[in-house]
Amino acid sequence: MNHLPSSMHGVVLTGFGELEQLHYRSDLPVPQPGPQEVLIRVGAAAVNNTDINVRIGWYNRSGDGEAAGWSGQALQLPRVQGADVCGEIVAIGKGVEPKRLGQRVLVDPCFWQQHGQALSQPWYMGYDCDGGFAEYVCVPSDNAYAVRSALSDSELASFPCSYSTAENLLTKARVSASDTVLVTGASGGVGSAAVQLAKARGARVLAVTSASKAADLLALGAEQTLDRQQLLSEQLADNSVDVVIDLVGGEQWPQLLDVLKPHGRYAVSGAIGGAHVSLDLRTLYLKDLSFFGCTVLEPGVFAQLIARIEQGQIKPLVAARYPLKDIAQAQQAFLAKQHTGKIVLTVA
Repeated sequence: MNHLPSSMHGVVLTGFGELEQLHYRSDLPVPQPGPQEVLIRVGAAAVNNTDINVRIGWYNRSGDGEAAGWSGQALQLPRVQGADVCGEIVAIGKGVEPKRLGQRVLVDPCFWQQHGQALSQPWYMGYDCDGGFAEYVCVPSDNAYAVRSALSDSELASFPCSYSTAENLLTKARVSASDTVLVTGASGGVGSAAVQLAKARGARVLAVTSASKAADLLALGAEQTLDRQQLLSEQLADNSVDVVIDLVGGEQWPQLLDVLKPHGRYAVSGAIGGAHVSLDLRTLYLKDLSFFGCTVLEPGVFAQLIARIEQGQIKPLVAARYPLKDIAQAQQAFLAKQHTGKIVLTVA
């Protein structure tokens, strides 16, 4: 560790609220890897909906202003956010093989251990512990996956959260080549990943998006696009899809169940259109539908994602790059929702 600096640049979240709660600093201490941990020099880290949601306290379901993380536990502030990380291992803790030094890695942001000790429930990097919006971050060695790719750090940083979430949704919903899959919010990071990954499984993909982004989704492999400004019932027949991959929720949500075939599967990992929906239980039980909430990754999902990256089965979609110090502008661009794919912060 002697060759590493004692302090680093990074962005800390100091409270719940608007962009002024994000502070770029140059005096943050460089973390020290504990047992079974590695220290990563961050090359790039992508912006996610969760970064915004935690900052504004959107996850707080109790109304007490404290429990604002994915896990429902009280968020400890200040916090370095950032769950999408690509970088290089520059130091290792006790019990980590020396050959890991110098490896280029992507990080699975769902941790099941800390300092070599098992956790009773998962921690999420950037929320329950510090993340990648800084020059260095410590993660469990098992969560740092070596990746061999000619892609840039910015391109690789677009993959971990969005693509692992999408692969997890498809895995839990058991998507196969025989399925017709409807993806909502298809131009976003997870949505565009789900389109690609469902296509890679051989499925027929229908993408809900804005008219201005339809061509982008068709180029990614969608067979058909549906205009999110129009009623789904006017564009798609009832009982016509096998799987719904939903990232939106909102007022049109009941129509997603209408278009599902009997024995259809619905998987969700987002609610950008509204978290509260109206469910007619008769639709659920009379059609024998299956619902899947998706946050914690199924075993093997992240390893499968690395394999798809290395085999060139999926491609990165980097809409824009910003230096870390310009995180406020990056989040403003993200919230404008005029992009397809991911917005990435360059750190190195």
